Order: sequence, then C-alpha cells, then structure tokens
Amino acid sequence: MRIHSILNLLVIDDDQLYAERLVHLLGSYYEQVNLGFLDDKEELLKSLRQPWDVLVFGQAYDMSFTDVVGIIQEQSIDLPTICLMNEDTAVTGCNDEGLPAVISGTMVKALLADKETPVVMAICLQHDSLRSRRQLKQLRHILSEAEQRADILIKNCKSAIAYIDQGIHIFANDPYLKLFGFDSMSDVVGIPIIDLIAGGDNVKDFKQFLRQFDQGSRAQVEFSFESLRMNGDTFEAKLQLAAATFDGEPVTQIILQPSGNNSDELTKQLAAAERKDSLTGLNNRHGFEEQLSTIHQQAMKGVITAGLLYLQLDNIGKIRSSLGLQGVDTTIQQVAYVLADMVPAGHVSRFSDTAFTILVENQSTKALEELAVGIGKRVSDMLIEVDKRTTNTTVSIGIVKIEQNTAEQKVLLERAMDAVTHIMVETSNKGGSYYLYDPSKHATSDDNALAESLVEAIAHNRFELLFQPMYDINNDRSDFFEVYLRLPLADIDNTVLTPNQFMAVAKNHQLREKIDRWLLISACKKINDIRKSHPEARLLVQLTSASLIDKKLPNVASQLIKAVGGAPGALTLQFNEQDITNHLTVAKSQFAALSAVNCQVGIHKFGSSAKSIEIANFVQPDMIRLARSYVEDIDTADNLETIKSLIVSTSELGIDVLMPYIKDAATMSVAWSVGARYLQGFYLQEPRKTMQVTHET
Repeated sequence: MRIHSILNLLVIDDDQLYAERLVHLLGSYYEQVNLGFLDDKEELLKSLRQPWDVLVFGQAYDMSFTDVVGIIQEQSIDLPTICLMNEDTAVTGCNDEGLPAVISGTMVKALLADKETPVVMAICLQHDSLRSRRQLKQLRHILSEAEQRADILIKNCKSAIAYIDQGIHIFANDPYLKLFGFDSMSDVVGIPIIDLIAGGDNVKDFKQFLRQFDQGSRAQVEFSFESLRMNGDTFEAKLQLAAATFDGEPVTQIILQPSGNNSDELTKQLAAAERKDSLTGLNNRHGFEEQLSTIHQQAMKGVITAGLLYLQLDNIGKIRSSLGLQGVDTTIQQVAYVLADMVPAGHVSRFSDTAFTILVENQSTKALEELAVGIGKRVSDMLIEVDKRTTNTTVSIGIVKIEQNTAEQKVLLERAMDAVTHIMVETSNKGGSYYLYDPSKHATSDDNALAESLVEAIAHNRFELLFQPMYDINNDRSDFFEVYLRLPLADIDNTVLTPNQFMAVAKNHQLREKIDRWLLISACKKINDIRKSHPEARLLVQLTSASLIDKKLPNVASQLIKAVGGAPGALTLQFNEQDITNHLTVAKSQFAALSAVNCQVGIHKFGSSAKSIEIANFVQPDMIRLARSYVEDIDTADNLETIKSLIVSTSELGIDVLMPYIKDAATMSVAWSVGARYLQGFYLQEPRKTMQVTHET
C-alpha cells in the first residue's frame, strides 16, 4: 500500500547499488522515489538547495556523519537523517542491547546497513514526521500571514473592532476607542467587556451569549444591546463575535457597526505587508524578487549596472543549540539592523530564515568587494545580547554583478549561492569571507557564464583567429587561407575553447549569427592586410546554419568582397553538410545569391551522408572539404578507392576538392595522387595567428 505519492531521498554513500536497492524497496510505499546520490562535501552543499525529505548516510570519502549533521544545522534545514553502520562499526552507534543509540523525529543513529527492513521503516517514519512538521510550519505561516492581514484591516477599518481574552480587552482599534471615549490603547486594555454594556439584563444576556460562543456554539454570533460610554452616555449597538488569534494565541474578536473598507490606501498597505518580513521589517523574498526584476530590466537596457550580494549567517546552528529560537531571532534582527544601516537605499531583504540579499546600483567591482569586507567586519565585531548572555556571528557573502547582457534572474541568484558554497568548501564550512562570482572563470562549467563570455568576446573583440594555408596543386601556391575561431579564457589557466565547445551554448542563446558576423568582418580585415603584399590571397570561412538561412548574408558578403578588392573568389564561405541537408532548398537559394555577388561557396565535412554527391549537385558549391574520416583511413585500399571515386564525381560537377588533415609524409604522398586540388594539414603548416604565404611561384 502506497502511503505517499513522492519521496525525495538523498543518499550519501559509496555504493550506488545499495541506494538503488532502497529505492526499489520503497517503491512499495511510494508512487515515485526521486534519488539523489553523492559522496563528497561540495556536492552535498549544492544538493541541499533542493528540497529533500530524508537523508541516509553510509560512507563518504571527505565527510563523517557528524560533519553532515553540522552542515544541515548550519544551513538551518529540517532534514531527517539516518546513519547506517556495518557490523564492525555498529558498536559505536548502538546501545548495549544493539539498538540505535539515537531515535527521534529527526534522526536515527545507527541502523545496520544490511538490515534493510528497519532502514526502510525508518525512512517512511522519518518522512511522515517531516510531513507533519512541514504542515505545522505551513499552518503557522498561514496563521501569521492572516494575523498580519487582520492587523492591517483592523487598524485601518472604520468599524470598531477589539480583541478580548476571557472577557477582558487586550486590543482595540482607533474607531473602537473613539466610540467608547478612550484616549489610548492603554486605557482600554484590562477592562472587562461587560463594563461597556448598559443595563443588568443586557449584561446577563451577554454573559450567556459569550459563554455559549466560548463553548464552541456558532448558532448565534450577533448580540444587540445598549452600549455604555465612559462619560455615561449610552447608544444602541449590534455586536458580532468571531474566533481569532492575537500574537499566536486564541482570542475572541468583537466587531461593532462593521463596514467594508476597500479603499486604494488599504489595498496598498496590504500589498506592502505581503512584501515585508515581520521579524526584521525588511523586504521578504517576494519583495526582493520584485526589486531584482526591476533592476535586472534596467541593467539589460544598459540604463544601470548593479551588484547582488547574498549573505548567509554562518553559525546559526550553534546559536540555536545554545540560545534557542530567541537567540536565533535576536541575531537575525541585529544583523538586519546593521545591514539596513550600512545600505540605507532600502535594497536589503531577508531572503530566507538565515540569509539576506542586498542590491546596490552603479557600483564598481572594487566597491562591491569593499562593501562585502565592511559588512563582514561589522557583523563579526557585533556582540549580541540574548537574555543576559552574549553571542556573535559571521557572514559568508557571494557577490554577482548585474550588467547588460547578463544572465536571467534565477541564474544570477544561483551564482550568488554558488559563491557562498565556494566559500564553505574553501573554509571547511567555517565561512566568514566573500567570493566574487566571475562568469569568465566558470565558463567551462556554467553554460550561462559561457554565454556571457561569448557576448563579452563579441563586444570587445576577445575572440582569436587562427589561419591555416591550403596548397593549390593547380597553381603551385599557398595563399588560400582557412580561418579558425577560438575563444580564449585567460582566467582559467589560459584555456582556449574551440567552436565545438561553445557553439551549442551560442545556439541556445541566439548568438551564432553575431559570432558569424564578427568572424567574417574580422577575418576580412586580416585578409585585406595580407592582400596588400599578396594580391591573390584568398580566404575560406566556415559559418553556422544561422548564417546559412540569413537573407542578409549575400549583401554582407558583397560589401566585404568589395572592401578587400572585389576579386571573384577572394572570399569563400563554407557550411556543414548536415546543415545544408537540413535546409536544402534554402541552401540552394543562398548559394545562388552568394555566387551572384562573386562569393564562392563550399561544403564542410563533405561525404558525411550517403547522398553527398546528390546534395552537391543540387546546391552547386565551388568546392568541398572532405570529412576527417576519409583522410584518417586513406592508407586502406577500400577507403582510397572511395576517395578517388568521390573526387572523380565532384570533379565531373566542376567542384574543387580540399583534402585536409594531412599530418605526415605518407598521407601527403597518397593525397597528392588522388586528384584533389587543395591539400591542407599540420604536415604542411599548423594554424597560426598570422597569415604567411609559404609557397608561391
């Protein structure tokens, strides 16, 4: 029998088969079991951002069970934990009767791993306990929000409203005070409600009415009577009772002469309350997200730049253990006051229980780092008084810059959290420092960061071009250059990415056309320089499918050809055979348009499909560049015959053939004899940053 629909199970162990076995057994009780499996601290810190229901700990190469519990406490996460042991280590985790040393609603330590039945039962019971706590927390949150809304309504309502507890006033709004002639709240608190009722019969009837309501009867919730003001005047009134809460405690609400109030001012106050954190008075997460959205939109338009600081309190677990929830609340309040004082613009928010966010506009990287250092020092220097005891705390701060062409809001927030995770890993979970998330340093592991690096490279010419000549057998020349695009990542150990490492990301972020355009213009500038001394120099540029379907490409190519001298064949654009296959009709039209402006066209990775010759015949390119597989296997008789047949077929169509990837003398010797017009490869010359004409008659 399935008791719940979904279980999110996190297993820390070095035996994934065991984890899969648990999932199989739990399938009898759950419709779906989502398994998270890891065995190192850094992955745990990242995984804890997701909601998990139960954590099962076996073995990890850089963590003990105590470490895991400490991390969970520091992150202030309600996550039940189960510690598994084997026969050898069970002695340290079990009592004299061999039972787990600890059994509670949040932890079982320790169960024998090979005794699967108790483990499965423990997981189910821990999950059920967690669900109860979550429901209770949700109900408390709903109650707190309802109280907050009620307070605003009551304080701004024209109706006279009060709260009573056991017949005694504990709160009243201004209309209620004015109705009965009280000057302030302190005047009415503590006065019995019956003191405001005139006439003995009215008092007797009201006591019976109130007694029935307190006993749970809701058959009668209205009471008409004669009220008595403090000055002795009386007036007729109708009173309504309702169950309510005040500071989390059950009370009775009294309403006299109720009237609705749906004014714009009240609506605004309610909306503002939804964005405020009740403990600190700062914006809550909802308020922060609205601010971030506004700032992000302005940054994307280039109106402003901004910085996002994500602050995580480091030792909340220890404070909770020693000073309880009062200590935690006081610490959070004191930190909030410091942050509001240091950043008076109003962009400080309480993001979660133990995390804050700060948004600042038009600050340099240095200024953001200085702010982080200042906040860290100010917080660490604080002495926080809690019920005659003193505590202190530190903060770990992740910094993210928000600029034009930056990532989306969700990604920015994840980066700020990643920065804090980086601090925790570097400081062995001690925290207390800051880390600036630099997208260029994460381009190899973060697609969004790589996309930002691509945008940066386009805007500031940070791509790199390499040129490799092709030897023209017909004319005995080597002044035809193929251009290669590279993306240097100087901040990552001088890493240089090739298009196959970044074009997929460029496609997802609609950047390929911009990259192609940058490549074309930059390469033509280079060939223009070399043609001053070598007028016959030519250029071969590979473009993506984004340019293949771009109707503006022929016009761009025409202008560039004119700029480099206007000679037919000065520029050849080549496209991947698969891209041409995917856009066959468009490719035919594009090739014809390019040829009309004296731009030659070619097919890259030619021979990749069974219909390569048919494709070439359909689109009519000027040249084809053979796929790598043909050249690598050129020493086999069958492949050599295939190449010869392919070259004969293309030659009959009037298409020149480029044989690339020639890496040694043996390949060169064979390549020379198969009928290709152009030869290229490391054996002839490696790609270089400059164009060098090495063979010319």
